[in-house]
Amino acid sequence: MVIGESIFLLPFVVTRVFRPTFLTVFEINNLQLGSAFSLYGIIAMVSYFAGGPIADRFSPRKLLPVSFLATAAAGFVMAAVPSLWVLTLLYGFWGLTTILLFWSAYVKAQREFGGQHAQGRTFGMMDAGRGLVAALLASSSVVLLDFFLPNGADTATQKELTAALSKIIVLFSIVTASGALLVWVFLKDEKFEKGNLPRLSLRGVSAVIKKPVVWMQAFIVLCSYVGYKCTDDFSLYAKDTFGFDDVMAAHAATISFWTRPVAAVLAGYFGDRFIHSRVIALCFIIMLVGSLVISAGWLEANMIIFIGITIASVSLGIYGLRGLYFALFQEARLPLVITGSAAGFVSVIGYTPDVFMGPLMGVILDNNPGALGHQYLFAMLAGFAFLGLIISILFRKAASQDLISK
Repeated sequence: MVIGESIFLLPFVVTRVFRPTFLTVFEINNLQLGSAFSLYGIIAMVSYFAGGPIADRFSPRKLLPVSFLATAAAGFVMAAVPSLWVLTLLYGFWGLTTILLFWSAYVKAQREFGGQHAQGRTFGMMDAGRGLVAALLASSSVVLLDFFLPNGADTATQKELTAALSKIIVLFSIVTASGALLVWVFLKDEKFEKGNLPRLSLRGVSAVIKKPVVWMQAFIVLCSYVGYKCTDDFSLYAKDTFGFDDVMAAHAATISFWTRPVAAVLAGYFGDRFIHSRVIALCFIIMLVGSLVISAGWLEANMIIFIGITIASVSLGIYGLRGLYFALFQEARLPLVITGSAAGFVSVIGYTPDVFMGPLMGVILDNNPGALGHQYLFAMLAGFAFLGLIISILFRKAASQDLISK
């Protein structure tokens, strides 16, 4: 669970927790940051596709350490607060290091560990573990940010904010690098490389793209991932809408982090008990309702408890989905031997929000200052939640018919 989250600390968690501070320190706007994310997404799309066959051929123990060390090295460059051009290149580099040799191998390792009857609990527990690690690091780093600002967030100068954020990025880089050691010590080659290994080929990809349920799963992931990208907005939402300072806004964002392990565990348990796709449909409903509350503008600055409940509710749906959507491989009865290729294919489609959500969020937020931009953003999320709900219902019907036909 530590390795599953630490690889993404630098490209995602830093801005998710400290987005207002990050924009100030790097002197950029939401669209410029979104464009950097877009380059990450474009390179990640190619890496997802290429990484699937690689994961079906090689052991995670050989693939993952390189990913961690390369990602961490780029983190030390980010800590120096480079220009926008260099920052954008860093995100492009992370699109390669965090995906090509990592993602499909990581998903395949989880599925093999879960066996035939515990896919929901396995993916749920793994995402819960990732969420717990992220929550602990996020909350700790918020405390550290406050500690590193000698006169408090309200009166901090840009120089003080820069020094504080740089120290936090260095800390995240060290944690990321430690993932390489954990993989090398705790993962064994034998578990993933028994017998004659298949040749590196695209046969697995050819097999999975012929299955309609795999396409539906890919679009379920896409709708879910739009929600995940919108969690990047919680800290800026709290600052722009309710006037929170940088530290208070970061604390608001950590509510989402602490919801994640609870959501993933519950989704995994109920998914194994009541069918994964049905629980996924429920998660989309929760995400839909919470998004509509934010988009309607019903929350006010003095409604602290309700702000927290709303952020937690939206996060409950989003992270419940993250804990389950790869468990759909088992419901679709996909052979384990092509799981790497399937994970790569589903990810190519499902994670396209890495390409378009950053610039789209930037356009929406920069062109609609204050609370209005955030309301528009979550109205859009409500639309994706509704689409995901419809697709999850269709997935269940298609998987059931496939079972009957066999």
